[in-house]
Amino acid sequence: MAQSKLDQIDRQILAQLQADGRMTNVELASRVGISAPPCLRRVRTLEEAGYIRGYHADINPRELGFEVQVFAMVRLRSQAEADLSTFESLCRAWPLVRECHMLNGEIDFILKCIAPDLSTFQNFLTEHLLKADNVASVKTSLVIRCAKDEPGLSFDVLEARLAKTA
Repeated sequence: MAQSKLDQIDRQILAQLQADGRMTNVELASRVGISAPPCLRRVRTLEEAGYIRGYHADINPRELGFEVQVFAMVRLRSQAEADLSTFESLCRAWPLVRECHMLNGEIDFILKCIAPDLSTFQNFLTEHLLKADNVASVKTSLVIRCAKDEPGLSFDVLEARLAKTA
């Protein structure tokens, strides 16, 4: 299902589920103005097509004692595809790394790390990240506070963009 194949109802379903993934199918159907059976079929189709990657709870890390969030900017010695893939596999295996993004420019990867305390992050940095094969340098920035943490995407922007092309 290509983006151009999504109709207004499909986009409304996505927007509603992004805002509240726990609502029942009956509630979702009511909000988008269709009956429950076709709504469920549409949701399953959106899942199968990859528009919906999963459902999860938004856990507050501080409530569980994870007080430290750090962005680590990693530069590699080699950017050969095999070396990039190897580093990405390492990142997926490290529990403190919650996000890993390959970048264009001087920095090859930015990692979002969440740890219970600074010493746990420091141990990860010195014993794992800095010792990883192919890592040339790491610069870290400790998050002081978060001004915005908005998951997903803006459906208002999507709708405005689609209105321009219609």
